[in-house]
Amino acid sequence: FFALAGILPRDEAVERIKAYTEKVYGRRGRAVVERNHAAIDRALEELHEVAVPATVTAGTGRRPVVPPEAPDFVRRVTVRIMAGEGDLLPVSAFPPDGTFPTGTARWEKRMIAQSIPIWDPEICIDCAKCAIACPHAAIRMKVYRPEVLTELGREIPTKPFRSKEVTGLGLTIQVAPDDCTGCGVCVDVCPAKSKAEVRLKAINMRSADEHRDQERRRFEAFLSIPEVDPDLLDPVTVKGSQVRQPLFEFSGACAGCGETPYLKLLTQLFGDRIVIANSTGCSSIYGGNLPTTPWTTNAAGRGPAWSNSLFEDNAEFGLGLRLALENHSAEARDLLAGLATEIGPELAQDILDARQVSEADISLQRDHVRTLWERLKRVEGEPRASAERLLSIADDLVRKSVWIVGGDGWAYDIGFGGLDHVLASGRDVNVLVLDTEVYSNTGGQASKSTPRAAIAKFASSGKSTPKKDLGMIATQYGDVYVAHVALGANELQTVKAFAEADEWRGPSLIIAYSTCIAHGIDMTTSMSHQKDAVRSGYWPLYRYHPGADEHEHPFRLDSKPPSISFRDFATKEARFAMLERVDPEHARRLCDLAQADIDERWRLYDQTTEIERTYIGSEDEEWE
Repeated sequence: FFALAGILPRDEAVERIKAYTEKVYGRRGRAVVERNHAAIDRALEELHEVAVPATVTAGTGRRPVVPPEAPDFVRRVTVRIMAGEGDLLPVSAFPPDGTFPTGTARWEKRMIAQSIPIWDPEICIDCAKCAIACPHAAIRMKVYRPEVLTELGREIPTKPFRSKEVTGLGLTIQVAPDDCTGCGVCVDVCPAKSKAEVRLKAINMRSADEHRDQERRRFEAFLSIPEVDPDLLDPVTVKGSQVRQPLFEFSGACAGCGETPYLKLLTQLFGDRIVIANSTGCSSIYGGNLPTTPWTTNAAGRGPAWSNSLFEDNAEFGLGLRLALENHSAEARDLLAGLATEIGPELAQDILDARQVSEADISLQRDHVRTLWERLKRVEGEPRASAERLLSIADDLVRKSVWIVGGDGWAYDIGFGGLDHVLASGRDVNVLVLDTEVYSNTGGQASKSTPRAAIAKFASSGKSTPKKDLGMIATQYGDVYVAHVALGANELQTVKAFAEADEWRGPSLIIAYSTCIAHGIDMTTSMSHQKDAVRSGYWPLYRYHPGADEHEHPFRLDSKPPSISFRDFATKEARFAMLERVDPEHARRLCDLAQADIDERWRLYDQTTEIERTYIGSEDEEWE
């Protein structure tokens, strides 16, 4: 800018810019400063004039902002905002009640990836790691009867699906080429390697320009394959969870985000019956940012109900949702019992006695409620008023799963008082803490979750105090289910924790380790880096189940004793390594204290659990 604008003499401008880089980056070491100076010099060396032709010479043009098959509202309103023309929309174009349709992120084809993952069915071992780790739901997995492809007249890569539960099915792993961010997480976690060429895996990054058109056709064909019966495979497995349709897809989160895989998994397990109270933070930005939203619906038009609240009251907001559902359900049951004669005693009893544990149970209850609606519409005379009221709340006879979601800034800090109140309430609410250990959304400030020795805003010399142990605080109530999970370290333990939390009819708290760009790591390793966090004891995996069998201890350590040092783990993250460059002696002192924290915490956890500790191995461990 200064070289072209001439606001300052060129040499003076360069001198001042370099002086500023000294001031900003000097504390990170001389090498960092010199690399910045080299970048400034290189920018000037490469500066050259670009001749703009008088006529268009390119052979390709821009694709439409959204495809023609997009819904009417998306084509009329959303597309204008996406194109940066929102100011041109009249007020009359917007919904009078302020609601926007869900599932619109699927139409925002950003095409930002320079390389995309391509599946090789010959090498694949059916582990589903790529699908469960994908932060953007851009890697999908489907199983189906092989003849389905013939019936649909489609050709896509396929292979026989290996499973102990079902036989004779085909499997396809497919990328959404226009929605993939190119983060490479799927390739990093893939354990299957070619015997002929070790560098090749079952999924490999390839040029987007060369493969995008072909993969678009394949993804379109993939979407036409019917979703598998949700009860065909056990959902409390990695494979079983990943053959289910995600109802959180294509978010605008950072490439390689460590938070979004947990939300995607949440929707795959319970998606069309969950109600979410979402705290302000990263998850509310990529979750509810206009003009598009990643929360979507299934073929029946059902999906998560999502709403955002503030840091300071999100836990209470979620508890309020649960109380409202309970009150409506209780009132509906009373009305149903009173109207049994009018709508049929057998139907009334079936609804009142419904188990509502499995997906099949939920589906059967919904069928019964639909029948109830039809019969209530025909009720006449004096019971009509009760029938009208029951019509308005009958849907609350179907079991809902309430989830309170937010980051560590909310759960550990600003919203902790409310969270503590809700966990002590004894109510059936599930809390999911997406723990990045820093205020990721507002610039990287330290929270009470930030670990000792890490640099953050307001902890520029490294945080001197240890991290708050939120999980152990919650276990003190005795009736709160608590799990400490890291998806990249052990997918199966994470899936089990989600299922157990939903099944527990009291409060539950899942603290999910979420790697973040603020940690200063290569986000391609977002998931695999979590393994080192667990191996070092920095992030132990455990589950505390108040409803454990009387012969079992409620606290279970799911990870093995530390096998590497904290230093081995921490040196891979800039938030720890930066302090080493600036003040090596102080960094070593804090690192030693952090190691002592880890050793003491592990000793405490090990004493808390049984002598015979459980260990949940990864489903693909046999392949490793």
